[in-house]
Amino acid sequence: MQEAGKISLWRIFAVFARIGAFTFGGGFAMLPLISSEMKRRGWIDEDEMPDIIALSQSAPGLLAVNISIFAGYRLRGLGGSIAATLGAVLPSFVAILLVAMVFSSFKDNPWVLRAFQGLRPVVIALIVVPMLSMARSSNQSWWAWALSAAALVAVAFLGISPVWILLCVGVTAFALTWFKEHRNK
Repeated sequence: MQEAGKISLWRIFAVFARIGAFTFGGGFAMLPLISSEMKRRGWIDEDEMPDIIALSQSAPGLLAVNISIFAGYRLRGLGGSIAATLGAVLPSFVAILLVAMVFSSFKDNPWVLRAFQGLRPVVIALIVVPMLSMARSSNQSWWAWALSAAALVAVAFLGISPVWILLCVGVTAFALTWFKEHRNK
């Protein structure tokens, strides 16, 4: 793995700007690109990305911004957070600004509406594929798969906030670990 302090802020900015420029669909669509870029460059280990995602989802704010903050901080501290966040957000900001200036005259065009409808399935695939990959690498037992399925049902169908699920699982894991350690003494 590449030593974190040796990565230039400009390099962090450039990588996250490229990700931000070529990603449609927000934070979840950015996940596979951020993960693959950081792993390919040796900036993180395989098991670090799920931690970054968990922290990013539990923090308030936009997922893409939170992932950039945590990943950048992991690479170069506060400066890395700022570089990664600006890189991830700036291309979208500029693109949205340009689209807003031009889109008002094309917003009712059927070709434009169909193009956006065509992008939806692709964005869904960009979200589902890395989630399945992460689930396969993280879930090594039947109970981990069961917990993942229960969390999916709770969030997707019951409308329970992921923050509550993370808190409950964290408290339960802490309590079980504490109980096992004290029972063995």
